[in-house]
Amino acid sequence: MFSKSIKTVSSFICIVLFLTSHLLAQDTIQYITPGRENAAVQQQKPYVILISADSFRYDLAEKYNAEFLKKISTKGVKAVSMRPSYPSLTFPNHYSIATGLYPSHHGIIANTFYDKKRNQFYTIRNKKAVQDSSWYGGVPLWVLAERQKMLSASFYWVGSESHIDGVDPTYYFNYNEAIPIDRRLEILKQWLELPPGKRPHFITFYFPEVDHAAHRYGTNSSQTHDAVQLIDHSIQKMNEMCAQLNLPINFIFVSDHGMANVDTLHPIRRPTVIDTSKFVIANGGALTQLYAKNKKDIKPTYRKLKKVAKDYDVYLKKRIPKRWHYSKKDDSLNRIGDIILVAHPPKVFGFSNRPVSAGQHGFDNYLPEMQATFYAWGPAFKENYEIGSFTNINIYPLIAHILGLNIDSKIDGDLKVLEGILK
Repeated sequence: MFSKSIKTVSSFICIVLFLTSHLLAQDTIQYITPGRENAAVQQQKPYVILISADSFRYDLAEKYNAEFLKKISTKGVKAVSMRPSYPSLTFPNHYSIATGLYPSHHGIIANTFYDKKRNQFYTIRNKKAVQDSSWYGGVPLWVLAERQKMLSASFYWVGSESHIDGVDPTYYFNYNEAIPIDRRLEILKQWLELPPGKRPHFITFYFPEVDHAAHRYGTNSSQTHDAVQLIDHSIQKMNEMCAQLNLPINFIFVSDHGMANVDTLHPIRRPTVIDTSKFVIANGGALTQLYAKNKKDIKPTYRKLKKVAKDYDVYLKKRIPKRWHYSKKDDSLNRIGDIILVAHPPKVFGFSNRPVSAGQHGFDNYLPEMQATFYAWGPAFKENYEIGSFTNINIYPLIAHILGLNIDSKIDGDLKVLEGILK
């Protein structure tokens, strides 16, 4: 008995030491680009804090009684929902919000994908790829601002640590989960207390908690409830803190996509008609892409897959639904698979032996479960104003307009979609 207790305690200590060393190993340094200052004209501009709560589905504030978010959304602008770009995955959608481009146009077409020309995979778990600017197209909002001598800051956002076009936010952190939320809020306040010449006017801020909880436990869990409450309380703190600064600060609270509860016991296994020697496969729970090593293998495999497909759709690259903006003619960097397989929730692909997580996204972006959240409040926005659903690419021109920035590159978003929410 005593020996068993010793082993249990030892195991616990090992776990604690592992987690502690993992957190300590994370890069928690604040990076500051020297020599920058807001131009005199930019110092007179308002401020925008763009907040993302990953996987905060359009209905979660109501579902889990997020009191502050419910209250502030009625005082400002609330969308019935916000439609993610396809695929409804984290990296493509955060970068679509930041660039005003569909994933097929900015190049981050999934969380994991293959580039034939480079003969390389991009995956969100590969830090080297994530920080390699050559993967990223478009002009993110922080790059747009810095080019026009308006300072920006980022407490995480896809692409913000990637030196895109050689430009970083003036103040930024490489992504880590070791900095406590209260410390992050304190740093945000410090940014806004800087002298006018050094104060960022555009800030991004990211919360991963709902995504973590809903993936692991599903959207109906107590853990997801607690994550929603954490974010609600944190946004309230942020709002109250900023109110003390007497600055014209505008808040935009969004999510990248929704979340669906899935069948964890009966995943879709890899169809035997796929000859793995002839294709490079980018696996995903909701979306799997097949890249042919030889073009002659595409159509025969497609026809075989169509015959055996159950609980998923099979598309040739040139025949992907137009509404997804994800077909061959949209694929500006040739990164979409020659054949794509799209699961029907609650079914998901399970091509490996890894356990299937309880909650997933990446499905058809028009499904109710995939819809995201959009709330906005502050001096630029109308009050007690509700709008219908819209696609997230339209946030980019809205923020550029509020900040008085000139958009000097082609985007897919259109200011006309959201200009009606402005005073």
